[in-house]
Parts: sequence; C-alpha cells; structure tokens
Amino acid sequence: MVDYALIAGVDEAGRGPLAGPVVAAAVVLDPRFPIEGLRDSKQLSATGRERLASLIRERAHAWSVGRAEATDVDRINILQATLLAMQRAVEGLPECPDHVLVDGQHCPQLACSVEAVVGGDRRVPSISAASILAKVMRDAEMVDLDDRYPQYGFRRHKGYPTREHRLALIEHGPCPLHRRSFAPVRAVIESDGSP
Repeated sequence: MVDYALIAGVDEAGRGPLAGPVVAAAVVLDPRFPIEGLRDSKQLSATGRERLASLIRERAHAWSVGRAEATDVDRINILQATLLAMQRAVEGLPECPDHVLVDGQHCPQLACSVEAVVGGDRRVPSISAASILAKVMRDAEMVDLDDRYPQYGFRRHKGYPTREHRLALIEHGPCPLHRRSFAPVRAVIESDGSP
C-alpha cells in the first residue's frame, strides 16, 4: 500500500439546485490538530456546519474552494461542471497533494493521483471537512444573492427546487443565476419565451 504524505479530501455542494454555482472544497487535514465531529454536511445543523467550518479553516493544514457557475453548468453539463469545480479547488491549494480522495463515483483530472470514494463524505474525515466547507460557503453566497434577487427566496431554499422556488420561477421567470439547461427552468423559458 502506498503511503502518501499529503492527502486532500474533496467534495461539492450544489449539484441539485436550479440556480447558483456548484462549489467544491479541497481539505488537507493536520493530524496535529484533530477536529471532532466531522461528518457529512447533510447530517449536521446549519449551526453545527458553521462551527465546524470555522475549525476547519483554523486547523486544517490547507484548504481551498473552487466553483463552477450556472453558465458553466449550461455549457458543459452538471457532472462536468462539478468536476471542474473540484479541479479548481485542488489547484487552489498552496501545494499539490500527493493523493486526492473524492466523494462519489467520478474523479476530476488532476496533476496527482486521485481516487473516488463512494460515501466518502461519511467515511473519510478530510472529505467530510470538504463537504462542510463547500456547503457553508455555497449557502452563505446564496443568502447574499437573496438581497439581489429577493423574489426567488434563495435565502430559504438556497436554489434547490422547492415548491416555493418553482412557483417564483414561474411567476418571475429565470434570473442570471438560473441553470437554463435544467428541465424546470427550461420549461419556464419555453412556455413564456424568456431569454
């Protein structure tokens, strides 16, 4: 078995929403400064995620965030945009890791070895940390964007396809944050001739 010196965990937030970016994080944990309570971000409360995200930024050996915009999603599809965000997160680290563990079944193209880990956000602490950072940073951005586009309720649903969001989309049409390649958005565009 290969003994890697520097291992980064990578995960994303925002594959399912109808609007906003896909945000990925890469985290290299520091064994000298353990962080208790790391787990899949979806298993934590918003307060718990915020607390852990602060600890991750403070105690990790290194961390970075990458993103792909809604326009990237529309141009290359959601899977490729996710992999692009992950690639950007890893490339944003101050030093290239020896090995990268990615949550899920697909790996981005990287300059180092990379391995997909199904359920990694529940099993691998560095991937859990990445999951938390990505979720916290994306959610905060969607809350900020609610000020610019208050009619959609981004502060509450973060762009996910809730009933509230779908009704607002029908009433107001898409804004620049919406993913026009996603079926519910495309259906609104086709029904009213929106650009």
